[in-house]
Amino acid sequence: RPMGGGCVGDMSRVTLADGQVVVAKTGDPGSGLDLEGFMLDYLRDKGALPVPEVLLARDDLLLMSFIDTSGSITDSVERDAADILARLHAVSADAFGFDKATVIGGLHQPNPWAESWVDFFRDQRLLFMAGEAEKAGRLPAAALRRIEKLARRLGDFLPATARPALI
Repeated sequence: RPMGGGCVGDMSRVTLADGQVVVAKTGDPGSGLDLEGFMLDYLRDKGALPVPEVLLARDDLLLMSFIDTSGSITDSVERDAADILARLHAVSADAFGFDKATVIGGLHQPNPWAESWVDFFRDQRLLFMAGEAEKAGRLPAAALRRIEKLARRLGDFLPATARPALI
């Protein structure tokens, strides 16, 4: 049965012959669903969020355990989720970046290691994403030039001291 959600690919609730219920996410080749599976496994290993178990992760297919929910989000549930998410930010590293490139929705997200938080944010988030938006025709060239100008002075506005954290 089709499910909602999934900005990259289609989500379906699948009942297998043995009665097990799983979630299948399908996408075009190049969708990065294998990376999404890697990221879910990482979050599952590092935190206490209710993250589905990854059963299979390929570039165009992601099979996950089905997590049954009541569908109601109360104030208490929101507070618990916020606390768990905040604890994920305590996951640290020796530098800024990650072991591999990841995805954010349908966008590639490079994560090469950097010693400086400002350099990493400027080059791998601000300038990279602005460049991708401009190439896709979603950011006017004039706006990209303004972002590049800001990027040159980013160290003037952001503190250089920061601890690497999973975000």
